[in-house]
Amino acid sequence: MIAQLRGKLLLKTPTQSVIDCSGVGYEVNHTPFTAEKMPQGEVSLYIYTYVKEDILQLYGFYDPAEKESFKQLIRVSSVGPKLALSILSSLAYQELWSAVQARDFSRLQGIPGIGKKTAERLSLELKDRIPNISFQPGPAGATSGSQELESILLNLGYQRNEVQRSLKKISDSDENFYQEPLETAVRRALSELTGSA
Repeated sequence: MIAQLRGKLLLKTPTQSVIDCSGVGYEVNHTPFTAEKMPQGEVSLYIYTYVKEDILQLYGFYDPAEKESFKQLIRVSSVGPKLALSILSSLAYQELWSAVQARDFSRLQGIPGIGKKTAERLSLELKDRIPNISFQPGPAGATSGSQELESILLNLGYQRNEVQRSLKKISDSDENFYQEPLETAVRRALSELTGSA
């Protein structure tokens, strides 16, 4: 499977590009958010290779967290690569996870192709996968730390000042906050950041 492509950008539209890698042009589907970040000249994208019967398609992501979000989306019942890319083209991945965390069905239903049932299914099936887009779970009992938590939340797209403010608010009210398991601490921080605490 192709996991990454690095080469010369030959053609770019908001949703599709052609990348020349050693004389071979690869057609890559992507979101407008990835397109905005792709420089002219040499580019490097994280790739998800989709293979089904006679179909082989490449989906490219400038940010590894966006790729991980895509992978989590296509694990949801009735969500294929095309709809997953449409979702991530309508909402930046950090906005998607904020909506999931807050159970903001109206925001999810604002995405083309997402009705009430699909919005509810997205929220239900994704709510327990939020931490997976930024870190691999460590050994059982692993605890969080302020720097590690801050790094995770910054990778999710939150601003440093709002992250630091939220972490301080939680730790001021709970002196054992940084002794919690990392996944638990991430969930609490996301709840605070999305206002659903």
